Amino acid sequence: MANLKSLAKDTAIYGLSSIVARFINYLLVPIQTARFAASGGEYGIITNVYAYVSLLIILLTYGMETTFFRFMSKEGEDPDKVYSSTLTMLMATSFISIQIVLLFLHPIASTIGYADHPEYVMVMFITVAIDAFMAIPFAYLRYQHRPIRFALLKIINIVMNITLNILYLIILPALKLNPFGIYDEQFTLDVAFVFYINLFCTCATLLMLWKEWTGVPFDIDKATCKRMLSYTWPLLVMGLAGQLNQAASQILFPYFYDGSQEAAREQLGIYGACIKIAMIMVMITQAFRFAYEPFVFGKSKDKDNRETYAQAMKYYLIFTLLAFLVVMGYLDILKYVVGKSYWEGLRVVPIVMAAEIMFGVFFNLSFWYKLTDRTIWGAYFSGIGAVVLIVIDILLIPHYSYMACAWAGFAAYATSMVLSYFIGQRYYPIAYPLKDMALYVCLAMMAFVAMYFVRGSESLLVSLPVNTLIVLLFLGVVIKRDLPLGGLPVIGKYFKK
Repeated sequence: MANLKSLAKDTAIYGLSSIVARFINYLLVPIQTARFAASGGEYGIITNVYAYVSLLIILLTYGMETTFFRFMSKEGEDPDKVYSSTLTMLMATSFISIQIVLLFLHPIASTIGYADHPEYVMVMFITVAIDAFMAIPFAYLRYQHRPIRFALLKIINIVMNITLNILYLIILPALKLNPFGIYDEQFTLDVAFVFYINLFCTCATLLMLWKEWTGVPFDIDKATCKRMLSYTWPLLVMGLAGQLNQAASQILFPYFYDGSQEAAREQLGIYGACIKIAMIMVMITQAFRFAYEPFVFGKSKDKDNRETYAQAMKYYLIFTLLAFLVVMGYLDILKYVVGKSYWEGLRVVPIVMAAEIMFGVFFNLSFWYKLTDRTIWGAYFSGIGAVVLIVIDILLIPHYSYMACAWAGFAAYATSMVLSYFIGQRYYPIAYPLKDMALYVCLAMMAFVAMYFVRGSESLLVSLPVNTLIVLLFLGVVIKRDLPLGGLPVIGKYFKK
């Protein structure tokens, strides 16, 4: 229990920072969807470009975050050599990749549909390359258990981003000022501003991480690198395949949508805006991951580790189901996060959130092959899931538009999750509390169905109180069965008999 409390503490800090950061980041959605109407397709461009970004960041970090934690805690490894070697490798590969992209900029831009705007590709790739390098200093902060500095830097980055978006997307156009602050009657807004702002904020964050990377000798220990690369390449394949489950739909959509390119970008923009509401599940999973990864590897030698992993899985599922119900219960309020012209896509939110819950379960299950150094299995699971997603997208996007994307992601994560569980029980059996977990899933499903009918048949003044009651009933079951208030830190003493 002490170990779970330590995990909960770090998760709470990472989670609070993620909540604050995501909340601030959410402000980008109403700003951008208000400035770029769905009919214009500009938000579809943003959605499409950042889908490529999400794949590129996996490619350029090539699994080294997880590898870093594994080798920093591995017996017989020198942490200083691990850190300096990892940092040097990431710097070298990021620099080389920038040179390659600049050399072939126009062919690349033409291939992905932006022949008229190669600057989108250039700015995007430089930003991703810097982000890939920064992943290791940020991982080092997590390794040192310094979540406050980690969170502060992340939040500063997003505050800068939102401030500059407000300036360039709202204030300057309203005043008819160009990007240099000069009055210009002909000033028109370009979606490229969004990408330039992101690059600026990334460079500023790199400077704020100065102490974490400038004091390290940029040196490579060949033996250490060889062992790390042997461990990490399956993680790269797994990461790319896994990210395809999130990004492939946004990349494939313009190619398979049955309509014009402008219509495809409009529909993709609607999908991209509405799934932002579902990203609260990504936030929870990310916060859990930031704390759980160093926790698992640091605890791998303990005798009771499997029991702890099983309990962590159960509590992760409980709290993500609770988050799902909160979002569903208050969707009529949360929908104002996006512009009104995008509301037709709200029907994808429950599907995408359910898919993200399964991805979180898959992440929890993934440690059996990371701890046993069988990382190739992760590549198999994610690869099979990616194939499922791509096949469904290709077959159904022409007929069902972005709804096919939502269900494709659901099917892909479900496939990866189920495969990982059954094969993991063979190599690294863990007695997960399946009956308790199934109970909570069933309760959440019944609660969601009840919310769906209430939302469809009653006014907001009725549905919100009823949905609140449903959420409280679910929370009451959780407290009664698995989370006695008397055991909570600080406030627990007020609930003890």
